[in-house]
Amino acid sequence: MKEYKTVTKIAGPLVFVEGVNDIGYNEIVEITLPSGEKRKGQVLETSKGIAVVQIFGSTAGLNISETRVKFLGETMKLGVSTEMLGRVFNGLGEPRDKGPKIIPESRIDINGSAINPYSRAEPRDFIQTGVSTIDGMNTLVRGQKLPIFSGSGLPHNALAVQIARQAKVASSKNEKFAVVFAAVGITHEESSFFMRDFEKTGALERAVLFLNLADDPSVERIITPRLALTTAEYLAYEKDMHVLVIITDMTNYCEALREIASAREEVPGRRGYPGYMYTDLSTIYERAGCIKGKKGTVTQLSILTMPGDDITHPIADLTGYITEGQIVLGRDLHRKNIYPPVDVLPCLSRLMNLGIGKERTREDHRGIADQLYAGYATGRDLRSLSAVVGEEALSDTDKLYLKFADVFEQRFIKQDSHEDRTIEQTLELGWELLSMLPETELKRLKKEFIEKYGKKYRKQ
Repeated sequence: MKEYKTVTKIAGPLVFVEGVNDIGYNEIVEITLPSGEKRKGQVLETSKGIAVVQIFGSTAGLNISETRVKFLGETMKLGVSTEMLGRVFNGLGEPRDKGPKIIPESRIDINGSAINPYSRAEPRDFIQTGVSTIDGMNTLVRGQKLPIFSGSGLPHNALAVQIARQAKVASSKNEKFAVVFAAVGITHEESSFFMRDFEKTGALERAVLFLNLADDPSVERIITPRLALTTAEYLAYEKDMHVLVIITDMTNYCEALREIASAREEVPGRRGYPGYMYTDLSTIYERAGCIKGKKGTVTQLSILTMPGDDITHPIADLTGYITEGQIVLGRDLHRKNIYPPVDVLPCLSRLMNLGIGKERTREDHRGIADQLYAGYATGRDLRSLSAVVGEEALSDTDKLYLKFADVFEQRFIKQDSHEDRTIEQTLELGWELLSMLPETELKRLKKEFIEKYGKKYRKQ
């Protein structure tokens, strides 16, 4: 391995090295400072004998004349083991819980390898999160990638922890389930909240946590989600576990991407984000899935805060293209003190139909979800109308829909952060709420289901 002393420029987290040859993209680098201290880095780009190296950590103490750079000839790898369950790591995969270092069973490239579309199996099994608005109306299916679109100040972290705590594979088979939780660019307060909650509730036993803090180098934010997904792939495809990966907050990841792109003086794309952000995000989201012949699965729930609550913002926009639906948190519901403030109208789970129905959840699931959606949408429309013409101008049925919308928010959407509802409880609650409406209005439910499940809630 050659050592180079040909650093020509240091710009932010980037170091430019001249006169190099046979250097690979994403290769790991060891940088020796004039003081003798060593730091790690990664090759971002190499062309015409110049390598651009991204430093993991601060560039303080580097100078052009005395800094030495050694290219190690391999990409970044993570040592993985089942001992990682119940442990907390930093954004570079080093223990942060004062525990011993992991003795790896295997070392895997953190960039992963793309899943051949032909070898993907169709996601079909339902994951119960215990949250009615997700389980009942936007069902999460094993192998799916489903983002949560939030805004600053909304309780997405509390929802993420609740899902991590409550998520389970709702099947009779004794299947192993694990959660890999990656927090990207969070504050110390949020970090202690996650650690405290996971430890207090015992959820840490079946979880692996990666915490990258806001004062850690922005370069680490690019690596943290990939470490989490590498761990998840190992547990799923080598150890036959069903793994739920929760990443919060993808907006911080994209901001780090923009920061590094501007340090490299690249031509910016929409709103200053790099033009390749779509491709970069897909290398994270597309690592979820089921593979033919493998028992384990990787399911992904990524959380992003929409800047200015703008759902057309490039981060939310591109995420929506790649993923299979979205769960949107609403500020109006949050103002009404409703938790979780899931606004069900703009929400969507594209794989929902594959994971519900007879022998999966229940035969009436699809009809209940459609009827609740239709009733709530009608009630919301009538709220706007009654604000203009007054409630007196509405018909009796319209008034029932108005009341239904209020009760739906207070009883179906609203639930305690430690309330774990089964899918049966959610569906029965749906039938109870629909009993407020005349039977003639239940156009999306089969007569046989109304007879079988709904009659007991109707006043005789």
